[in-house]
Amino acid sequence: MSKVNELLTKQPILLIDGDCVLCNKSVNFLLKNEKKPMLSFASLQSNTGKMLLEYFEVPKTVDSMVLIRNHQIFIKSCAALRITTYMKGLWPLMVVFVIIPPFLRNLVYDYIAKRRFKIHGKTNACEMIESKYRSRFLEI
Repeated sequence: MSKVNELLTKQPILLIDGDCVLCNKSVNFLLKNEKKPMLSFASLQSNTGKMLLEYFEVPKTVDSMVLIRNHQIFIKSCAALRITTYMKGLWPLMVVFVIIPPFLRNLVYDYIAKRRFKIHGKTNACEMIESKYRSRFLEI
């Protein structure tokens, strides 16, 4: 079994910008608010992230969270909305916004993404991962 096929058994997989404080905080929020532990994580910059992006032929210019689910790729607002289906509480209701055309939803996503470093900062190291969550990360 190739390395990519092995990784794909860990779906759903969320790839995030490992340099982004907002992204790291989002992962911590997801870990604490999932209905049940299902999501696996890796950074876009990691070898794992690069391998998966190449496998799915995602353009190198994509600067977005990427959700890999059921052997499909979702980026930007498509990924963000689908992630809510894994969460507790009322978060899954947000998936109804997929009826809004992606080009409109992505205007909001891009607005936040462009300002994420200015507002939240940049990091070259992820926050410490609690030991109970370490197995959820495909590459640390």
